[in-house]
Amino acid sequence: MLLFYRKLILYTLTLATLTACHRQPSSSTIYFPAKGNNWTHVSPEKAGMDPTLLNEAVAFAKTQETTQMTPNFSTQEEIFGKLLGPMPSSRAATNGIVLRHGYIVAEWGDTQRPDPTYSVAKSVLSTVTGITVDRGMIPNVHDPVATLIRDGGYDSDQNKAITWEHHLQQTSEWEGSLWGKNSDFVGKEAFGKGERKPRTLQKPGSYYEYNDVRINRLALSLLRLWKKPIPDVVRDEIMNPIGASDTWRYITYPTAVADVDGKSMPSVSGGTRWGGGLWINTRDEARFGYLFLRQGRWGNRQIVSSDWVKRATSPSPVGPDYGYLWWLNTGTSSTGKKVWPDAPTTSFAALGAGSNTIWVDPEHDIVIVWRWHNGSPNELIKRVLAAVKE
Repeated sequence: MLLFYRKLILYTLTLATLTACHRQPSSSTIYFPAKGNNWTHVSPEKAGMDPTLLNEAVAFAKTQETTQMTPNFSTQEEIFGKLLGPMPSSRAATNGIVLRHGYIVAEWGDTQRPDPTYSVAKSVLSTVTGITVDRGMIPNVHDPVATLIRDGGYDSDQNKAITWEHHLQQTSEWEGSLWGKNSDFVGKEAFGKGERKPRTLQKPGSYYEYNDVRINRLALSLLRLWKKPIPDVVRDEIMNPIGASDTWRYITYPTAVADVDGKSMPSVSGGTRWGGGLWINTRDEARFGYLFLRQGRWGNRQIVSSDWVKRATSPSPVGPDYGYLWWLNTGTSSTGKKVWPDAPTTSFAALGAGSNTIWVDPEHDIVIVWRWHNGSPNELIKRVLAAVKE
């Protein structure tokens, strides 16, 4: 009888270990794709997924072409207001990729065409901020930006108390004008359907508002710290280390030029709302999402600290499920509802208009990139998760 119980305990422990390994590969066996297109595909079965259900998920995704953004971006100014930067003449159709344990288990559409990714760029800027903090260039995200940045943008009574974290959580309430756009978002011509009704500004940190002018201000402040164009920082500190292609571009507005120690340098935006922004292909976005799935590590290099990844994906006390320019699924907002009802509370995403989605699921070791789709990512997420064999 004693031998029987010993065998039972051993079996139970072995089963638990195998299940854990199936969900999350050990650090010694984690796969990272090399630079280029030799990204290993594995069958759904080898990745612990049902091929029929995964194929059904992909088939569904292919039917969900966006109706928000026309193929030639002809509705851009109607939706967002007067352009400040360039737009391409066309884009790819809806496309995407699913990673499990870092391997490609599904891919559809043109995933190698660099297209505008809109506010996914905000999550990239968040990562640049994290690297800046890791290097001690920003001693503390709770410090007022005015402690380091003295260009007049934080001199007013309203702006002087704004911290780096306020910018990252979209609670800065920064007041001013930048690159021809006002932070109050008032004016149909300037802001299109995104025009805001006038309101009283709140104390920084107390009120959430999704506001690209304020994120553009964050980007300018980062430029002044790095003293080199942020596209160069993104290339050197993120894209090259993760083996991204050479096709992505971070395009600035022609008017977005700042004097940095006597040199004229372009400043980036937090999206493509008014043109420009980060133009990148789906595979490169998958690499970026996979970097966060692996807690900021790529191979033997810690690109951004795991502590930053944790902080960036922790909810703000104000507003929706939102971290440091990442969307979360904790259900801790005032509604008490998850953004993606069928997804784990630990999942998070970089989101942009269009819709452009990089969804990261640490619980199931999955990354989904889905671009130019119409509606909630939850509809694809629940179908992909249904294919996971527990």
